[in-house]
Amino acid sequence: MIVVLKYLVPKGYTGMTIFPFIFLKSKGLKTSAILINHEKIHLKQQLELLILPFYMWYIIEFVVRYIQYRNWFLAYKNISFEREAFCNDVNLDYLKSRPFWHFLKYLSAHDF
Repeated sequence: MIVVLKYLVPKGYTGMTIFPFIFLKSKGLKTSAILINHEKIHLKQQLELLILPFYMWYIIEFVVRYIQYRNWFLAYKNISFEREAFCNDVNLDYLKSRPFWHFLKYLSAHDF
């Protein structure tokens, strides 16, 4: 379910997924197929990890990446969940053939 809540999405971001919702910064973003696909990839990741473990992993990996890069943006972009979503959001058929737990491929990949 897509919900537009300008003040829930953090500054500097256009969307955010908290299962089962995709929150967008503005109504016009509903037509962005790439953004919606990116967020749907996160929905799939959250389901695979049974939701709560996804958020725990996300936060822990962010902290590790922040220590690694000493930069908020680089830490965020290099979280394995984000790497998978950014690398595949333009492929609108990605979720049809995506292997189970495919985000693991992006744990040790090169920096974004």
